[in-house]
Amino acid sequence: MTAPRHPPPPSPTRAARAFEEIYEAEFDVVTSYFARRTSDPQTAADLTADTFVAAITSFSTFDRTRGTARGWVLGIARRVFAQHCEATTRGRDVVARIHGRRVLDTDEITDLVSRIDAEREGRELIAAMAALSPADREVIELVDLVGMAPKDAAKVLGMSSGALRIRLFRARGKVRDLASNGGQR
Repeated sequence: MTAPRHPPPPSPTRAARAFEEIYEAEFDVVTSYFARRTSDPQTAADLTADTFVAAITSFSTFDRTRGTARGWVLGIARRVFAQHCEATTRGRDVVARIHGRRVLDTDEITDLVSRIDAEREGRELIAAMAALSPADREVIELVDLVGMAPKDAAKVLGMSSGALRIRLFRARGKVRDLASNGGQR
């Protein structure tokens, strides 16, 4: 009788290639996620970098059978942003936050400013979205702006797919009503 055979763990080279594919596919999505949340290009770049540092350190725990790479990376981005907000609220020293980070060059800042400006188009929609609760806003953002499937967005938000679909339906209705009223309730 022979011992059961288990597939060998992925080689470091294979794992590196797999992570690189995720990085290349999701970099713009993560950058846009932060560009919608901050008006500072350096902060958007730092949060994007922090997200991928956290992703690479936890990549060995990523299980494709439990969700998409986009959902996994955006879940990390949510935590990174929450930590950033907590740190800002506590008034951490600016020097401690930027320690060890390189300053962006002019071309990188120009690119991020363009991305931030592009995200600002559609002012009526933004005004309507701002009037929503944070929970409704996040559901619409993940499904309609990021393009996640509702079941994947539900996993990111830690809710059932049915609950997410109901929240999404109601939130879309609120956005339609608010946009038609110029953002006024």
